[in-house]
Amino acid sequence: MSIFVEGLTKLYGEQKAVDGISFTAKPGVLGFLGPNGAGKSTTMKMLTGFIPQTSGKASVCGFDTATQSIEVKRCIGYLPESNPLYTDMYVKEALGFVADIHHLNESSRRIAQVIEQTGLGPEQHKKISQLSKGYRQRVGLAQALLHDPEVLILDEPTSGLDPNQLIGIRQLIRDLGATKTVILSTHIMQEVEATCSKVVIIKKGKIVADDSLPGLKEKHSGKSLEDIFISLTN
Repeated sequence: MSIFVEGLTKLYGEQKAVDGISFTAKPGVLGFLGPNGAGKSTTMKMLTGFIPQTSGKASVCGFDTATQSIEVKRCIGYLPESNPLYTDMYVKEALGFVADIHHLNESSRRIAQVIEQTGLGPEQHKKISQLSKGYRQRVGLAQALLHDPEVLILDEPTSGLDPNQLIGIRQLIRDLGATKTVILSTHIMQEVEATCSKVVIIKKGKIVADDSLPGLKEKHSGKSLEDIFISLTN
């Protein structure tokens, strides 16, 4: 398994933000769902090594997130919800900057590859400040992909996009799931239907569903994913 989580817990004082969750993920796209404050972003930050867990175990690509955070970060591409970008940089310049951080060999070739992969060709010589939100998301994805990670963690990657931009990003996520393990956090159920093979739903820090998308619907008498989500998280 690319990702293995067992009994993962995060406390803030007496508050359990994440409460003993366990799940696995392998190549494909896993939808990680839950209402606001359920513990999604906290879980992703623990998996990426940005914050430590209080207890439990998590490994990514065989590396322990608590003791091997440098190795974990090398095998993960992370697109946070805020998608921080250097807006005064040109697209290609920003990708070169990230490539330098990763000490990539043949960085020019790799930058050209991710520009093509993410459809940034027409925009590569523009300043990031001039881009639409859809293209800014593509820049964030390109940065996450530059070092060719085995695992991608995407937090609300399509938030605020128009329908045409949604189609392009969804297709890109599906394509990435053919060879990589992708964890997709989103509030948009159509997004999950369009891209995910497996779904994990979290409520108040606890997992309330962990199944394939067809299996989840079968267990709930063929209800829509939106109806299942509401029934499990209300």
